[in-house]
Amino acid sequence: MQSDNRLFDDFAKFVNGAAGTIAGMAREGEAAARERAKTFLGGMDFVSRDEFEVVKAMAVAARDEADALRARLDALEASQRVAQPVSPDAPGAGEGAL
Repeated sequence: MQSDNRLFDDFAKFVNGAAGTIAGMAREGEAAARERAKTFLGGMDFVSRDEFEVVKAMAVAARDEADALRARLDALEASQRVAQPVSPDAPGAGEGAL
């Protein structure tokens, strides 16, 4: 019976060592994969969330300003049409009429 216990002890040590080795390999593989992903993603031109929010706010402000300028331009064009009545003999006077 002594030899049987020794065989089982040796087998248990072997399995335990193999499990430790496999776990170490898994940790190394995971670390290598993380490093490769960081390198890959680091080479791309991503922006941070803060930078994105700043540019988004700038775009909203620019759109608001453009809308205000469009309204101002429309008002000026309307006042121009009222101030200068178009005579029927002027070029382009009948272009829009059917």
